[in-house]
Amino acid sequence: MVSSSHEALHRIFQEDPALFARAVKALGVSFAEPVSAVPLTTDLTENRPVERRVDTLLRMETGDNGSFLLAVESQGKQDRDKPASWAYYMSHLHAKYRLPPVLLVVCADRRTAAWAAREVDIGPPQWPSLTVRPLVLGPDQLPVIDSPDEAARDIPLTVLSAALHRRDPDADAILKALASALKVLSADDENTASIFIELTEQGLGKTPAADLWRQIMAADLSFFQSETAQNLRAEGREEGRAEGRAEDVLLLLERRGVVVSEGERARIVGCRDVDVLGVWFSRAITASSAAEVFGDAGD
Repeated sequence: MVSSSHEALHRIFQEDPALFARAVKALGVSFAEPVSAVPLTTDLTENRPVERRVDTLLRMETGDNGSFLLAVESQGKQDRDKPASWAYYMSHLHAKYRLPPVLLVVCADRRTAAWAAREVDIGPPQWPSLTVRPLVLGPDQLPVIDSPDEAARDIPLTVLSAALHRRDPDADAILKALASALKVLSADDENTASIFIELTEQGLGKTPAADLWRQIMAADLSFFQSETAQNLRAEGREEGRAEGRAEDVLLLLERRGVVVSEGERARIVGCRDVDVLGVWFSRAITASSAAEVFGDAGD
């Protein structure tokens, strides 16, 4: 039951809304007295479902700093509505998991990265109640990795470097260094190398760097015998590419220990839309069930 003291401490502002401006002067914050105040419903429950999904969400455990949540957003262009969504994500995650959330925004476009890096205050300028402060990775934040030795030491970071610098003159050198590193990796773990090949292709998008990557795949990476590599080299064979991507999705789920039923397997193998399979592959990187891969799972 709500106590009478609790009621008094907020209802007094119903009786005299201007009290707010006078009271917070003690905090050194200046607000103009309101010329009007309209009571609104205090029920903040959503009266209709609103779907909100962060691109990737990870619970991170560290030896030094304990646990925290990492929400990763891939942002292709400026969107004035995004800061409000990011604020919602952070507040919701903190309330749901009781862990400190961190927002990472990844942008391949420099202007978008500069826009995303701005701190956004939510609330009046005298006293913002919430500030959104994303960590931003863009072409200017992530270094160019163009040394085969450096690429071999951290292949995932090199894949990300290639994706973020895909429109830069450095893309050529990054991709060649990455190809060299993947060749070494394939000798021990061809399946993992194939996954990074697929992620690189996806990360390059529809850029000249993507065409260069396919040329490298056809030449420098001809040592790959997997279905994935064969299909990527067979340009123009759309059905073959779809089969290869379907196998990649199944392979990735298998390696992550995600159970796939016969019906779900048939759905993946039967898909001939390369773009849809690409989306499923991306989801399979973090999905805990095949339903999440298909987008059928509810929150």
